[in-house]
Amino acid sequence: MNLKLSTNSQYIIDDSQLNITGSKSETNRLLLLKALFPNITLANTSNSDDSEVMQKALAGNDEIVDIHHAGTAMRFLTAYFAVNEGRDVVLTGSSRMQERPIKILVEALAQLGIEISYQKEEGYPPIKIKGKKVTASKVTLAANVSSQYISALLLVASKLENGLELTLEGEITSIPYIKMTLALLKDLDISTSFEGNVIKVYPKETVESKEMVVESDWSSASYFFSLVALADAAKITLSSYKENSLQGDSELVSLYEKMGVKTIFQNNKMTLEKQAGFKYQDVNFELNNTPDIAQTIVVTCLGLGIGCHLTGLHTLKIKETDRLEALRIELTKLGANISVTNDSLTLLPSSTINHDVHIATYNDHRMAMAFAPLAIKVPIIIDDAEVVSKSYPDFWNDLKELNFEVSEL
Repeated sequence: MNLKLSTNSQYIIDDSQLNITGSKSETNRLLLLKALFPNITLANTSNSDDSEVMQKALAGNDEIVDIHHAGTAMRFLTAYFAVNEGRDVVLTGSSRMQERPIKILVEALAQLGIEISYQKEEGYPPIKIKGKKVTASKVTLAANVSSQYISALLLVASKLENGLELTLEGEITSIPYIKMTLALLKDLDISTSFEGNVIKVYPKETVESKEMVVESDWSSASYFFSLVALADAAKITLSSYKENSLQGDSELVSLYEKMGVKTIFQNNKMTLEKQAGFKYQDVNFELNNTPDIAQTIVVTCLGLGIGCHLTGLHTLKIKETDRLEALRIELTKLGANISVTNDSLTLLPSSTINHDVHIATYNDHRMAMAFAPLAIKVPIIIDDAEVVSKSYPDFWNDLKELNFEVSEL
């Protein structure tokens, strides 16, 4: 399904309200914890494809588990099935998932005595996992890897007989996502410590019955920060968000303040407002802790006619697609002057944007959603637009609520 997007020549949104689904990151962590501790209940969970795949895999008893494009599910379920004594599972996914590395996590689990074998290419899914009781408790891991490898180990750690002592070697990246995992464990009264480069999780057989309410997804909110920045005038209220969020992408507030968006928190809601008369200038952001919002930011900058230099993006090479290369190709089609390296992106200021360009999405939900707000400036076409269901199934309907013209080609 290809969608053409456009708006009125003057785009103004006056105090609209949207309900955003629960955070995919929090939901998937809590789904795994609920599988380990069935007496907890969850509220405001994500309705994303990734979370549905995760839930189905945890609830089923299949010998072959296919998680499609869901990278978080691949990492978390690898650890979950590894410590599920007596359970043998082949964990597989889409053709792109079979190109995304899993070796770092497999080798970490091997340090705990877990036997995992590759079914096709070494280092990549599909993998065969032989679940066992774990008595070993020490793992060493490179610190600059995806935080999902680290969180996968931390989430199952309290169910290990002797807990887990995880030593991270080098400079740690994506610290907010590690802290999110530890905060959720703390909410369940699971003891942890994070001192220097050593994280400890202590064993716990049972937890008290408790309802865990998922905060709405900050990554999903990023597209509305972009929309407000690009609008002639806009005020949008999103629920349910808190100022002191566990989610790393809450850094959007300070980043978009530099692009003319004011954020106000009140009554568990967040209001985004365009600042009239704001003086725009090029931005330079280090996104080591928040790489998932790089796509949104660079498209915003193109729409505003300003330049940007974004660093700390090395993990984008192994996402749903090589996001840095995908951004270079698609932004160039729009007329942008952009260059990328293995961990950075540079966009030069430009006053013109090509219109009616087909944006390829590469099976990547964030490519579709990051480019959508640009329709405020020029009509654009999003190819394979249904990919948004991976994290935000209601996205196109929500844009219609905000007076975007969305038509199927």
